[in-house]
Amino acid sequence: MSESLIRPAVPGDESLVARFILELARYERLEHEVDLSEERLAEHLFGERPVCGALISEHDGEPVGFALYFTSYSTFWCKPCLFLEDLYVAPEHRGRGYGLELLRACAQLAIDRGCPRLDWHVLDWNQLAIDFYQRQGATVLPDWRTCRLDGDALRAMAGA
Repeated sequence: MSESLIRPAVPGDESLVARFILELARYERLEHEVDLSEERLAEHLFGERPVCGALISEHDGEPVGFALYFTSYSTFWCKPCLFLEDLYVAPEHRGRGYGLELLRACAQLAIDRGCPRLDWHVLDWNQLAIDFYQRQGATVLPDWRTCRLDGDALRAMAGA
């Protein structure tokens, strides 16, 4: 009988999480934007002041996917929320429910932390993911767009 489980990432998992991040970046055609350091990742996940957390999906002891999340905040509700930064299942393991298990685990984590909502982004071209999320009851917000400052634009805005 095969067994699957979702577990929190622990120190030593940073290379696994980094591998999944790179695979996700390739899938999203954003590999050129990755500046990944396992040391920074370990500090951010497991250091003195963690800024994010991760869940690992395993099947028969083999890692098949991950979810990386962090705390955000709703000023309207005056409560912390959970933001799902990455949800990824390796291609050879898709269609078997691991993504749904990870999404459910993140939803439960949000509830356990008293968060009124779980948010994430999805690329507009990723119709398979959009359809999956909508089947789970998620609303894809049509009137919100992600804005970003980085690199030179970020420094210019800061007055540097």
